Amino acid sequence: MQKVLEAQDLQRHAATILVANGSTQQEADAVAANLVLANLSGHDSHGVGMLPRYVEATREGGLQPNAAAAVKLDTGAMLALDGQRGFGQVVGAEAMALGIARAKTHGSCILSLANAHHLGRIGHFAEMATAEGLVSLHFVNVLSRPVVAPWGGGDGRFGTNPCCIGVPLPGEAPFILDFATSRVAQGKMRVAHNKGERVPPGYLIDAQGAPTDDPAVVVVPQAGGLFGALMTFGEHKGYGLAVACELLGGALTGSGTWHRPTDASRAVVNGMLTVLIDPQKLGTADSFAAEARAFVDWLRKSPGTLGDTGVQIAGEPERACRQARSRDGIAVDLQTWDEILRAGRSLGVEIGATAAH
Repeated sequence: MQKVLEAQDLQRHAATILVANGSTQQEADAVAANLVLANLSGHDSHGVGMLPRYVEATREGGLQPNAAAAVKLDTGAMLALDGQRGFGQVVGAEAMALGIARAKTHGSCILSLANAHHLGRIGHFAEMATAEGLVSLHFVNVLSRPVVAPWGGGDGRFGTNPCCIGVPLPGEAPFILDFATSRVAQGKMRVAHNKGERVPPGYLIDAQGAPTDDPAVVVVPQAGGLFGALMTFGEHKGYGLAVACELLGGALTGSGTWHRPTDASRAVVNGMLTVLIDPQKLGTADSFAAEARAFVDWLRKSPGTLGDTGVQIAGEPERACRQARSRDGIAVDLQTWDEILRAGRSLGVEIGATAAH
């Protein structure tokens, strides 16, 4: 059972809750639009299902509505910002706007953002950069309950630590590679748990370190209050990239790394290191455009073996999903919808009934 809503209705409901949670209408609209765009893109883990956690994090003081990114260092082509626990969808966009302007002036920009609350879908920031003709690289760490086990380890020691690379492709939509360094994002386990689904082998270990297909082990406390953990993708290789994201996104930015016992805080704090490059300033724009297009065309000529989709380029599945969900509506499972409704009611807001479609 699920509820299907039009994107504009879902965005309006989300903004109503965010205003009741303390945001200005402008901030609420920006955050709600970002969340719904994640749903439209097929990443429900980063969509409106995050609203209850945002309400809880605000109540605890870990999320600060209406906070802005503060510039701590500005040397022209290097910027260091502090998100001051503001909505990541807002302070992240503020940071990217500054970094994009500097990269277009200087040819490149190294941008660090510390202490942002949950940045959401990192691919959104890569899309901002590629829309301006820039290449972008993003390394992000996650300070929250550690849910990912190190390679060879048996419990959670760090977060899902996403990595993202955006490359503009002249003449067509950009390459947007955006992925958690865990086998799957933690939010996708919340969605699977709420739907009552099991997950494929190799994604999870339980609280005793044994393989399991039950997403509940990383969503709700198990016996003794313990949790299981997600596995990294690609065995030791994904683990190595996850550690790199922690060191670059957390340690280098000044946002901090996780090295303490688990607590019950609902805040999700991200640090992000971003590198922006302007191919025009680099002097390779013409050859870049020709070689990138030739390579993508070469890939697409490969005989398809995965059904009707054939070879795809990173970013294409999200764009196709946006078209479909813009047309057909966004499905929200009833458990998640009920959690959203209860979050609204806790703030004195009633946004609708739970009729299933």
